[in-house]
Amino acid sequence: MFIKSPKNKSNVKSSSQKTGNGDTPLFLCVVGFCLFGLLVIFNASTFTSFKGFGNQIHFVQDQAVFFGVGMTLLIIFSLVNYQIWYKLSIPLLFGVLLMLLAVFIPGLGIKVLGAKRWLNFGFFTLQPTEVAKFVLVIYLSAWFTFKEKNRLVSFLILLGLVVGLVILQPDLGTAIIIMVIAGILYFFSGAPLLHFLLLLPLIIFGGICFAVFVPYRFARIATFLNLRNDLLGASYHLHQVLLALGSGGWFGVGIGKSRQKYGYLPEPMTDSIFAIIAEEVGFLGSLVVIGGLMFISYRAFRIAYHVPDRFGQLLASGIATWFSVQTLINLGAMVALIPLTGVPLPFMSYGGSNLVSMLAGFGILLNVSRYSISK
Repeated sequence: MFIKSPKNKSNVKSSSQKTGNGDTPLFLCVVGFCLFGLLVIFNASTFTSFKGFGNQIHFVQDQAVFFGVGMTLLIIFSLVNYQIWYKLSIPLLFGVLLMLLAVFIPGLGIKVLGAKRWLNFGFFTLQPTEVAKFVLVIYLSAWFTFKEKNRLVSFLILLGLVVGLVILQPDLGTAIIIMVIAGILYFFSGAPLLHFLLLLPLIIFGGICFAVFVPYRFARIATFLNLRNDLLGASYHLHQVLLALGSGGWFGVGIGKSRQKYGYLPEPMTDSIFAIIAEEVGFLGSLVVIGGLMFISYRAFRIAYHVPDRFGQLLASGIATWFSVQTLINLGAMVALIPLTGVPLPFMSYGGSNLVSMLAGFGILLNVSRYSISK
């Protein structure tokens, strides 16, 4: 399970020199979406913010601070050679495991709506599950850089430990993202196809058990299967999302004119923010937003394809997968293709831990792009 000192250094150290200043289109697109996210959060949260805090800009103020911290990390990490993360992978893994355990310590962990997902550090709170995505990408990329026999059992033990701690909080949406990221990186590492054929039934069975035997998760699945059932109860959230999407039509109701944000749609500035966007800019505007997200995903995987060393390829692939999977799950839930999972939309949903972690990851990705063979 632990990373061994490599015999062949060429797999870790890039065999090429820097080829430029990084992927400028990717950087500009990420910053653009973050700024757009600030505007959308302000637009979607004014009613909720004033109702809860007597201040219409409470949420956007917080997000602006998170954006500043995240951009600082993005710039710093984009300038630091990505090979350093290979050496830091084991300490980071132990650190994130301690944080995942710390949420259960009274006084340190914060319990909100029955979930223990945050750590209280006095002047700020942190959601360790978001950091876990970031760290797991780094650790698995370092671990999978070299071939190793009988890796499957160790991989399952590590994945079971991390996912188990996440589910205990509980946070099934993040657990799913972590499993998908880990599975794809394991596939990219050159693992035998037979492993996936053996694992797939276990993952499906485990997912069904976690969903069916927990009442509120079962209610979400029942809602997904029958959208007209219990419209004022279990189906209320998804019903309001679909009303927002339908109200937008082709061109939207107009910027700032959403009706769902006035207390009808739950979580309008977090997990459901795309519904507000679609309501105001319509189907055509939503296509532009989705196209921009697809462009970010394309540039991220393009970087991974052109990196000359194994560690850089896996690291870039992991970050690209993290962004893409989280985006697909959020948008899939918004259009009722999958049950609601509570997963934020990257760069646009309100939430400090997610935004800062994602920007830190893209900072590493931008540094990897400096060593890309082709721009």
